[in-house]
Amino acid sequence: MKCCDILSVDPEFPDQDTIGKAAALIKKGGLVVFPTSSFYGLGAEAFNAEAVDKVFRVKKRDPRKPLLILIACLADLAPLVRSIPGTATRLMETFWPGSLTLVFHAADPLPSNLTGYTGKIGIRLGGYPVVSALVKAVGGPITGTSANLSGKGGCTSVAEIDHYIKDQVDLVLDAGTLGGVRASTVVDVAVDPPKILRDGAIDAENIWTVLSYP
Repeated sequence: MKCCDILSVDPEFPDQDTIGKAAALIKKGGLVVFPTSSFYGLGAEAFNAEAVDKVFRVKKRDPRKPLLILIACLADLAPLVRSIPGTATRLMETFWPGSLTLVFHAADPLPSNLTGYTGKIGIRLGGYPVVSALVKAVGGPITGTSANLSGKGGCTSVAEIDHYIKDQVDLVLDAGTLGGVRASTVVDVAVDPPKILRDGAIDAENIWTVLSYP
């Protein structure tokens, strides 16, 4: 068992050197725990199938359950999906960046293990400064799954993260105690009409209002 490094990071104004160290590890196939607006996440390079496998092993997650990924800007979305339905565009215009994960048909370059072999991928454009800075520094999407063992609750502080996970990752970015708000709402826009897969920070009523469904 190794002991990972822990670096403090300002949640609003992250130090670029610290972010750069984390990004370099991710680009080398490593795993990094990072803060989000709600819980600590577990980041790996989305296009690195071996790194994605590590995420599943560390979380002890069912390989048939897809991992969501985080992007830095809207322009990053098109190469990752087969198409962007009009319903997705309306939701993105209203709720991105924010706590909304949209599920699309995945583009071929994405590793099949990332999608849980479903052919679909959940994507979120978050507005949390550390996340935005980290994804930009990596230069591509990273996994955004929570840094907890599968089936357990999300962690709002580094102290809450299971020691097993800490022993398996390469770096932890510690931003103190997080907000602990509800996880992102997940909407499948690969089907028509879209389907809410997980209730979360954005109420279903607001989703349906934007989509003009009763």
